[in-house]
Amino acid sequence: MDQQQQLEQLRTEIDATDGALVELLLRRRQLAADVGKVKRELGQPLYVPDREAKMLEDRRRQAAAVGLSPDLIEDVLRRVIRESYQQQQAADVHLQNKKIVVVGGAGALGQLFVRLFESAGASVQVLDKNDWQRAKEYLAGADLVLISVPIAVTEQVIVELPELPQHCILADVTSVKEGPLQAMLKQHKGPVVGLHPMFGPQQQTLAKQLIVVSHGRGQPHYQWLLDSIVRWGANLQEFDAEAHDQAMAFIQVMRHLSTFVYGVHLARERADLEQLLELSSPIYRLELMMVGRLFAQNAELYADIILSQPQNFAMMRRYLQRFDTVLGELEQGNKAAFLEEFAEVAAYFGEFSTDFLNDSQRLLSLAGDTHKVR
Repeated sequence: MDQQQQLEQLRTEIDATDGALVELLLRRRQLAADVGKVKRELGQPLYVPDREAKMLEDRRRQAAAVGLSPDLIEDVLRRVIRESYQQQQAADVHLQNKKIVVVGGAGALGQLFVRLFESAGASVQVLDKNDWQRAKEYLAGADLVLISVPIAVTEQVIVELPELPQHCILADVTSVKEGPLQAMLKQHKGPVVGLHPMFGPQQQTLAKQLIVVSHGRGQPHYQWLLDSIVRWGANLQEFDAEAHDQAMAFIQVMRHLSTFVYGVHLARERADLEQLLELSSPIYRLELMMVGRLFAQNAELYADIILSQPQNFAMMRRYLQRFDTVLGELEQGNKAAFLEEFAEVAAYFGEFSTDFLNDSQRLLSLAGDTHKVR
């Protein structure tokens, strides 16, 4: 057998092995679907962090023992697990006795929650601005009223709500918490809770997604809502409304505004995006993708987030001043000042720097694998 024949034979064996992998993945998907069914019957959450972490650690050890890269096995399994969660996200009927009204349910995020509640068997009514004259009728007997409207009108909508049943939960999914929460507490004497989904409406499943909870009043009466969210796989983090809004100044406002200005600068400078992509390694492509991603979404939403808390503008001014100071030092060729500032900030990040480096490296590996040449 010559080398070319040997190469073809090896390729044939690789193809057969890949085919066997496909069959194994199919079997795993079927098992995951069965697991999802049993979980629903037991009322268990879609995502169980401890179980997933142990499984990944076990497979990493197994891979190392046979001479395979543990990182490779973890990367493959994480992708497979993500598909499994989508398999398990079937109809989970546990809210069949609940009447839920989603105010703003025709919007993108509202539609997501309408779908989730309907899949859980709840009777769901969408109340939009065109139906407001029938609000009292729609809200009669409601077990939950969920406010999912633009930030700029959230408090106004809350104030204009008719009287709700005493047992009814009043909740919102706005990215600002303190103002809406206080408005809901004033408007409704029953259970009140503020929610902030830290994800967009494009999600197919809530598995591993973060939702911030700002408690208002009557937690025992709205616990069933939180339990349902956990059952769908989300991770709940409890935060005081004021502390939440302060953190969002950095997590959302600062990042969105910085990204917006970066995009504006690229556009005004007429930068050649095709050329930038051709010259970019995975990390720079990711950064460019995050900028472009902003401009593929709803401008009103980002404007509302940035404008929702004008007190953050003072912090943004300090950011600009620091940018100007560093730029001035660099213009003067003051490398020592840059290095000193770098060391100071590196000390501030501490061990987070290493964690962020490792986490980002996994993302970069995926970005390199999925990059499409234009």
